[in-house]
Formats: sequence, structure tokens, C-alpha cells
Amino acid sequence: MVRRVYLDNNATTPVLPEVLEAMRPYFGEHFGNASSIHRHGQETRAAVDRARESVAALLSCPASEVVFTSGGTEADNLAIFGVASPGDHIVTSTIEHHAVLNSCRHLEAHGCEITYVPVDSCGLVDPGDVKRALRSNTSLITIMLANNETGAVQSVEEIGKIAAEAGVYFHTDAVQAAGKIRVDVNKIGCDLLTISGHKFHGPQGVGALYVRKGTQLEPMLFGGRHERSRRAGTENVPGIVGLGKAAELAQTGFERGDDQAMSTGRGRLERELLKIEATGLNGEGAPRVPNTTNIYFDGIEGEALVIALDLKGLAVSTGAACSSGAIEPSHVLTAMGLRPDRAKASIRFSLGKQNSAEDIEFALATVPATVSRLRELSPVYRNLVSK
Repeated sequence: MVRRVYLDNNATTPVLPEVLEAMRPYFGEHFGNASSIHRHGQETRAAVDRARESVAALLSCPASEVVFTSGGTEADNLAIFGVASPGDHIVTSTIEHHAVLNSCRHLEAHGCEITYVPVDSCGLVDPGDVKRALRSNTSLITIMLANNETGAVQSVEEIGKIAAEAGVYFHTDAVQAAGKIRVDVNKIGCDLLTISGHKFHGPQGVGALYVRKGTQLEPMLFGGRHERSRRAGTENVPGIVGLGKAAELAQTGFERGDDQAMSTGRGRLERELLKIEATGLNGEGAPRVPNTTNIYFDGIEGEALVIALDLKGLAVSTGAACSSGAIEPSHVLTAMGLRPDRAKASIRFSLGKQNSAEDIEFALATVPATVSRLRELSPVYRNLVSK
């Protein structure tokens, strides 16, 4: 039987057993609608309130500023569409997740002006570029906290100060940061911040948007007065409970040093893989979340390497899961200045809490041999080394 090792945790993480156990009663005996005033409803309302407190503790904010959503995409959309109006100007970056980029493009097609600030070769936004992009009609800055492909962490605290001085709303997509690094909305100075449960060992289909008190946010969904009239619809109680438990476990993990353990595993993986000839680290020199590395293997198609490694039992990716099957190279890597063939030859390895030192050794025993075999079959690589 082929051993399976999963190193694609930026796409999604396995639900931790403690999270599953916390959710289980809300699929069965505790089934009430959290808006009902009888005992069944009040039991689930209490569970939602406890989860809100847990998420608020993870973000260092009051529970009243946490809005539950169906995930990161909805939360990003709510943040952007909730504050932008026709004729407004928005500042974002060229490396944002498509949940942000496509929201901005939609607004651009409907009367908003969008400035897409560039990044350097490390994948970092210059806060000075953000400041220079501001206009009199700028209503929103939306810059991600950590990139989903390279793990690069942006200077969001500096951008938060720029936004505050200009009186402009600041949203940051923290989907790839929450649970991996400490996130404090007050230190960042953001008005809006997005997280998603399945990126830090919670369930899929649930997320949250932090909304600072006083932020004028228009809802996207219309119906009941759920989530303080910010997000209509009966709450996904099992998912919300799971998100709350995942937030608690993330806090415990920081105290236990889980982030350092992932950094140690990532470091060994990088050091050894970069010994393979014609490889390099994408985003080298940038501060990164501790679980993510993105490496190019010249002369190979990244998707061919992903498939070959999967047949060996190792799950990795070429980048964002929502872009799987895309013909174009990664917009993140090309924005960093990588030529298209190198961007297509890049692989993302992302660790989770469940990964062990043995998993890293399995990867190190699997990747070099697979790269060598594919290069032997690659006329592109033969041409490359013959030059």
C-alpha cells in the first residue's frame, strides 16, 4: 500500500479530531435554529456565541465585531462590496487571492477605479506605493496579510497606519495567516479582516469577517437580521462551532510552539530540496508564514511533477487550489518577475499541524528522485543544461 503524505495544507487542512468532536452534537441532538427562542434554539445560540468569543480571542477583538460567513471568499466579497460605491477608488495589489482580485475587477467594470500596486521580486508590496496611490475618492485599501502561494507576509501594520492617516478603510485577507502566525487586528490597524476555517484545521464552508466598530458595511445578502443584520441566513451552527474550536486550538498551538515546529520542518525541507541543481526559492528574503515554501525546478512542468509525486504518495501543488487546471502561469509568481516557464516549474509545499518529521523525510526521499526522472524525459531540461 502506498504511503500518503499531505503537504498541501494551504489548499485545505484536515479537520482535527477535537474539532470534529466539538461539531458532532450539532449534527444530531443539538439541531435547533439559533434564532429560535425555545430551548433547542437557545442551546445552539449559546454554542454560536461561544464560538464567536473564541474567534474574537484569536483576532484580539470584541466578539461583537466578528461576522460569520460561508468562508474566505464570501468574507472578502462582503468586505469589498460592503464599503465600495460606484465612482470610488480602491487600492489593491497584483498578488491578491482571486476572491479579492475578481471582486475588484467586477467593481472596475461597474464604475469604480482600481489601482493594482506591484510587488518586488520577494513578493512584497511597498507601503510607499500604497500611499502614493491614494486619491481623494479612495474608499478602501485591500492588501493580503500572507500570500497563499509563497507565504510572504506583508507590512500590514505600516499600511494600516497609512490608511488611518488618510481616513480610508483597510481590509486585509488573513486567510493564510490565521492559525499560523499571531493576528492582532489592533496592531494591524485594519477595519476589516478575513479568515477561513478550513485553512487552520477547521471545517470547510465556514469563515469570518472582522468588522471594526463604526465601519459602515452594506450587506450582500438580504433576509433576516442574522449576524447583527450584516449577513442574513440561518447560521451554519456545526461549522461555526468547528471554527470556534479550531481557533481555540490555534491559540493553544502558539503557546505550545506549533508554529516553530512547522518552521523547523519547512527549513529542513527547503535546505535539502535546494541542493537539487537548477532550483530556487520563490520569495527568498521575504518574511513568511512558517509552513510555506515555494520552489522552482527548472526544466519541468510543475503539474507533471505534482502528478508524479501524487503517484508516489506525496500531495503538493503548483499554487492556489482555486486555479488548478489553469493554463496560464501563476499570477503571483509572474507579478514577482519570474519568467513564465519558471513560474510553471514551481511547486508549493505547505505543512500543517498533522505533519511529522517522518513526513518531511518521506518528501525528501521522494522529490529528488522524481525530479531527476522527469528531467531525464524533458527535452527542455536537456537544452537548458547543454547551454
